[in-house]
Amino acid sequence: MTDTIHTDWLGDMVFETDAGGHKIKMDAEEQFGGQQKGPRPKLLVLSALSGCTAMDVISILRKMKVEVDAFRIHVSGDKTEEHPRRYKGIHISYEFRGKDFTGNTEILTKISHAVELSLDKYCGTAAMLKMACELTHEIRLENS
Repeated sequence: MTDTIHTDWLGDMVFETDAGGHKIKMDAEEQFGGQQKGPRPKLLVLSALSGCTAMDVISILRKMKVEVDAFRIHVSGDKTEEHPRRYKGIHISYEFRGKDFTGNTEILTKISHAVELSLDKYCGTAAMLKMACELTHEIRLENS
């Protein structure tokens, strides 16, 4: 099984990727000729990670019959100072809101299990990134 995309140069430092019929523009930082016409490529790596694990977690929680009212993921990546500037560590913060979530050990156990399954078994993006850097995470629960 092979995934294929193509990327076209639009001028200056702007590039547009066609990923399965979805267009994504990328641009460099202003100091390198960018014009704020799209995100930097490394930010898209963090976005791919958050989307991959988010889809896994929600799918698993639905099967567990856990009703989530709101879900947000924050991902931060620490970059090296030297070139090539790569992520040396990535931290994922999973934030869930639902009825009676705070202090509910049963809910926390199910959510923790869903997150672990995603990061250790299902999320291919996490699996690739774990080969390149340290991946850490935390879970936060709030009541609706």
